[in-house]
Amino acid sequence: MTLTGKESVELGILTPADKFFSSFVKQLLDFESVSDHVHEAKLHKGDGHSIGSVKQWTYTIDGKVATCKESFEAIDEQNKTLTFNLFGGDVSPQYKTLKAHLKVIDKGNNKRGAIAKWTYEYEKIREDIAPPCAYLDLTTKFTQDLDAHLIKA
Repeated sequence: MTLTGKESVELGILTPADKFFSSFVKQLLDFESVSDHVHEAKLHKGDGHSIGSVKQWTYTIDGKVATCKESFEAIDEQNKTLTFNLFGGDVSPQYKTLKAHLKVIDKGNNKRGAIAKWTYEYEKIREDIAPPCAYLDLTTKFTQDLDAHLIKA
């Protein structure tokens, strides 16, 4: 059994790529009003839009309330990619590293919407720790909730 790996999912969304991507890097949305799976997302350090900014998250995963912090590592607005690290709270006892990558791509050819691709890179503390599939499930639900919210806005 290996300690490192990647898990990913591609989701079709109706929101244009620019709008979906900017909701993460240019706006401080009230995420708890967007999704029942997120209870709180508060700015811990920085402006929330730049490298080194840290947010504290409280969310439900696998039926339990959990917490972690996220820090932006890389932002590429032109290519609509974002990389952030998850640490502290309920993440650190399981993973030495847990890094999330988001890439948002317009569908093109006059098709409405975009593709949101999420990839989690991880290194587990021990072999008996599960891969972060629950985080991918949470991200999938959150992406669907955020998409529905942005379409109404």
